[in-house]
Amino acid sequence: MGITEPSFSFGIEEEYHLVDTETRAFASAPDALMQALESELGKKVGPEFFQSQIEVGTKVCTTPEEARSDLGQLRRLIVTHAGKLGLAPIAASTHPFAQKSSLRTTEKDRYLTLARDLGVIGRRLAICGMHVHVGIEDDELRIDLMNQVRYFLPHMLMLSTSSPFWEGDDTGLKSYRLAVLHELPRTGLPQRFESHGEYRRALEVLLNAGVIEDATKVWWDLRPSERFPTLEMRISDVCTRMDDALAIAALFRCLLRMLYRLRRKNQKWRSYPAFLLAENCWRAQRYGTDGTLFDFGRGQLIAFHQLVEELIELTREDAEAFGCEAEILHMRKIAEGGTSADRQINRYNVMVSAGQSRQEAMLGVTDLLIEETRADLGP
Repeated sequence: MGITEPSFSFGIEEEYHLVDTETRAFASAPDALMQALESELGKKVGPEFFQSQIEVGTKVCTTPEEARSDLGQLRRLIVTHAGKLGLAPIAASTHPFAQKSSLRTTEKDRYLTLARDLGVIGRRLAICGMHVHVGIEDDELRIDLMNQVRYFLPHMLMLSTSSPFWEGDDTGLKSYRLAVLHELPRTGLPQRFESHGEYRRALEVLLNAGVIEDATKVWWDLRPSERFPTLEMRISDVCTRMDDALAIAALFRCLLRMLYRLRRKNQKWRSYPAFLLAENCWRAQRYGTDGTLFDFGRGQLIAFHQLVEELIELTREDAEAFGCEAEILHMRKIAEGGTSADRQINRYNVMVSAGQSRQEAMLGVTDLLIEETRADLGP
């Protein structure tokens, strides 16, 4: 009996930093803010590891229009309610200049336990990301597609980078978030598994020993969700512009359908050693859209703008099936104009070149993030 075609339904989770609109430094979410948001959004919104972070998640979506509407509402309501309290969310994976020493852990058992377990690494987790879930209901198919779609994780990271600064320093990376995240255990690329059974047996070694209580403590860049019958992409930075987030979600969804189509023809995407895939992840983290990635089949470094054209062609049939052609074509705009990281670096350099201080330039970068996070959200 063959595998039933997946639903390919999807949802987007985003994490935001909360800042004071006067100082632009981290600000803890007041109880009044969270109560107002939860009364309107219910379980779609919640706290994160630090009190200055807010997490949102869309409903299960089947069309790009649903995702745009739902994510837009989530961002809009946070902007509105935070603004009443002199606060603003920024959709960036790191804050340009704020110090981690100013952060307080959220008073929830899960986060307090994590803080104790992780030590100094936990105190560095002032980072925000974007996760995309796609419905793959069959367990074996979920593992099979996870093995194959790992190849494209660097491409999705390149499209999302938003963390070039850390505590007032230019890190030289387009995604410093990943450097912080990968200090945690059980992060990075997942290994290749031959079956869902092999994945579960590996997981149960840690579960049975009491090292972790459930699979949500496995923080790979791509993982089978423990809570939903989905494959969860976790490598991307949170996108400052909502259009960029929707493009990446569409790409992940289309790539999974493309790989499923190959499977139906008894074909697969070629498998490569994890250390080669990790090399491309590093190149994406370091250089972003300005960089190149290895095409391992050709043995060559290929410019990202060329890779985008290949991705568009590769997923053309799938974008048409899902009605997300506009979102997929938006990748060209990202490749041409850069990501949030590029715009942050440019704003900083322009201000410093104009004679402003480093601190003034960092304030200017934060203002840019505030503006772009709330842009194009409608009334």
